[in-house]
Amino acid sequence: MKKTASEFIEAEKLDAVLACYPNPDQDKYTAGEGKKKVLKFFEDKYGIKEDDFSSAELELVPAGRARYLGFDKTLVLGYGQDDRVCAYTSLIAMVEGSSEGRTSCCILADKEEIGSTGATGMNSHLLDNAVAEVVARLNVKDNPELVIRRALANSYMLSSDVNTAYDPLNANLYDSDNSSFLGRGVVFNKYTGSRGKSGASDANPEFIAKVRAKLYENDVKFQNAELAKVDVGGGGTIAHYAAEYGMSVLDCGVSVLSMHAPWEITSAYDIEQAYLCYKAFLTLA
Repeated sequence: MKKTASEFIEAEKLDAVLACYPNPDQDKYTAGEGKKKVLKFFEDKYGIKEDDFSSAELELVPAGRARYLGFDKTLVLGYGQDDRVCAYTSLIAMVEGSSEGRTSCCILADKEEIGSTGATGMNSHLLDNAVAEVVARLNVKDNPELVIRRALANSYMLSSDVNTAYDPLNANLYDSDNSSFLGRGVVFNKYTGSRGKSGASDANPEFIAKVRAKLYENDVKFQNAELAKVDVGGGGTIAHYAAEYGMSVLDCGVSVLSMHAPWEITSAYDIEQAYLCYKAFLTLA
């Protein structure tokens, strides 16, 4: 009862329960019998052998699909909505929408929660390598490196990441005048970061005005917000990695209640507005 929350659940004690085979006859039960049955199950069902686990990439997630929450079915309950709720709406907007006079792309970057590291994180050369491939296929002969840099610097980007929704049960962590709320539309976050703007990207006002105008034109509802009280903490997104190229980038996503909990809550209305926002953004000239 004296441990803090960070000490109470120790990482090394988060073991998964896989199976429990009956053991009616203790004398005939040998050590490792349960392991053999589990491994046989994996091999029979998935074709996975014991050696395969040394190179497998496995995740444990709550069992069950996302579902509606509430008597009026206006909320969505599901695990990993940070950031699947933004990734899905971004992709569908790209597939169903169309751009006007610009080449568009949807970047689904990995490992954002641990610093966007690795070959598939935003803190890699994934984007500029992709642009370089396009420039190479255009047979640009005169200073292709400068063409790549200019293409990136002249780009617009919405960093589609979630924002923390105001939680009345933990109101001391939020500034209600600068928080996002469920059911009020997609969220603009001019800058993220810890303790204010530490480690943040700060979107320029001219770009925000352009995005606002496009959303007004398409009757898309949005709200402006911070992540939490300035002195409490905050969080980061991939926006500052994109801003390093000189491009205009704004954090814009769905508000989430109980973020990083096993089951997160969003508003179905906000998800719809995010999709419409991303679709409208693609037409930004």
